Amino acid sequence: MTEPKTEPSTGELLGQLSAQTSRLIRDELRLAQKEMQESAKHAGMGAGLAGAAGVLAILGVATVIAAAVAALALVLPVWAAALIVAAVVFAVAGVIALVGKKQVDQVPPPAAVAVDSVKTDITELKAHTRGARHGTTA
Repeated sequence: MTEPKTEPSTGELLGQLSAQTSRLIRDELRLAQKEMQESAKHAGMGAGLAGAAGVLAILGVATVIAAAVAALALVLPVWAAALIVAAVVFAVAGVIALVGKKQVDQVPPPAAVAVDSVKTDITELKAHTRGARHGTTA
């Protein structure tokens, strides 16, 4: 009868190492892809809100111009009302710009997280490889 193996051979260990390394790299790439998608989502939302703030600012300038025209055409409180509307439009644009900036600030540096994770994996792999060469396990 054949005795069961208690320890895998060096070839089997190298095969396992190769398979596990390949799987680890594929998993890290998938994680980096998901992080990039999340970052793009936040950046897109922030850019859209910044664009909306710009449009409202242009409308505010148009309202100020209309107020100046009304002030020159009539010496009545119509221009005052136009200035109040312009102030409200600018206030709304400011709020939207702040919300947009907050969205953009939430975008993490995508490569940094993935690089740190890969460095940690490589360090652990080296430690396990050294331990296997010296007959120890981690």
